[in-house]
Amino acid sequence: MKIFNRWIAQSPFLDAHAVSCLNSSSMKTRTDRYFQSKLRGEKIAVLTAYDYPLARLLDESGIDIILVGDSLGMVVLGYPDTTLVTMDDMAHHTRAVARGVTNALVVADLPFHSYDDARQAVANARRLVEAGAHAVKLEGALAEQITAITAEGIPVMGHLGMLPQQVREEGGYKIKGRTDDESERLIEQARAVEKAGAFSIVLELVTPETAQRITVAVSIPTIGIGSGAGCDGQVLVTHDLVGLFPWFKPKFVTRRAEVATEIRTAVEGFVGATKQGL
Repeated sequence: MKIFNRWIAQSPFLDAHAVSCLNSSSMKTRTDRYFQSKLRGEKIAVLTAYDYPLARLLDESGIDIILVGDSLGMVVLGYPDTTLVTMDDMAHHTRAVARGVTNALVVADLPFHSYDDARQAVANARRLVEAGAHAVKLEGALAEQITAITAEGIPVMGHLGMLPQQVREEGGYKIKGRTDDESERLIEQARAVEKAGAFSIVLELVTPETAQRITVAVSIPTIGIGSGAGCDGQVLVTHDLVGLFPWFKPKFVTRRAEVATEIRTAVEGFVGATKQGL
């Protein structure tokens, strides 16, 4: 297993937290437990984080996996979709998240056009590991890229179904797996991703029936988002979960807090008190 010892001595990106993670155990060892979770029928809880305080709060709350998602493009940077997110953005936010995490697995997204071929995929996966990620995620059944990254000792989380980085090409966010042909194609893609060496697969906006079939068809965990309860785990954008991005609410999200409302109330109170000289 290659853990990139040369980076530890030479990398300008690697901070103390990342060095500690790499020295303490191999990255593969950190992901092996999720195979066992699936075998035992234990669900896997995954949420996104993009900064130190949120990552630390999630970690202290017992989350299994923290995803530094390219969804930060929308909920943090104000972009219309994920396609404008860069490697610099992902490395920056991954470093911040890694500093706040002690127990959870940190997975970082490879952004749009950062893994067009195997060589590019490996180089950019290395950069995210240098920033503190324990694993990376990429979209699509790209067996060559997944194989190349895992051959370097970097665990890969796959992503099938609705692919946000292709939203402009597909003309919106559309549910996948509605037809028998599409369902069979997704199952075959999932098997290809598993064979290439991925340790898990996100299934986004896949019909619950197809998601359940995929979950049964592969031995690695499936992590659903808007794909029903039949997956081995669930992932949400934390801002959606806690009401921190009130301008859009996905239909499949059950909000468990209204943080935006609390912030507005606090700010309005501060403004009022300040204006009154209090």
